[in-house]
Amino acid sequence: TVSSARRKARKAHFTATSSRRRRNMACHLSKDLKTRYEVRSIPVRKGDNVKIMRGSLGGRDGKVIAVYRKRYCIHIEKITKEKANGSSVQIPVDASNCMITNLKLDKDRKALLERKKKQEKNKNKHKEGGKKGKKDDDMD
Repeated sequence: TVSSARRKARKAHFTATSSRRRRNMACHLSKDLKTRYEVRSIPVRKGDNVKIMRGSLGGRDGKVIAVYRKRYCIHIEKITKEKANGSSVQIPVDASNCMITNLKLDKDRKALLERKKKQEKNKNKHKEGGKKGKKDDDMD
């Protein structure tokens, strides 16, 4: 069951396992990817191309070079800042503020997309089925 209690939500967030964090760090797909795969979002991974949608870095895009599950952030190439000593460090970006523009596909990722596509179709079928059933009852 899902609780709306703040303390339980925070505990679940901070004590989440790595596999749960992966699912929590999902990004929306761009419009063309949404239409191609019929899926709204997917967990982000190293090698994906993302566009930052929110925050001071909004509008910039690049390739994901690291998914830092422990800190719930991702590192994107060319999104860096200079330190006082001259070295450059990656700026962490929250996955929820990004949109995937290009997927790194392998057989597992393709299987995941197919699974999610079936789930979406089943959800829509249920909604459409309920509406049709009501209309048929009203006509009699």
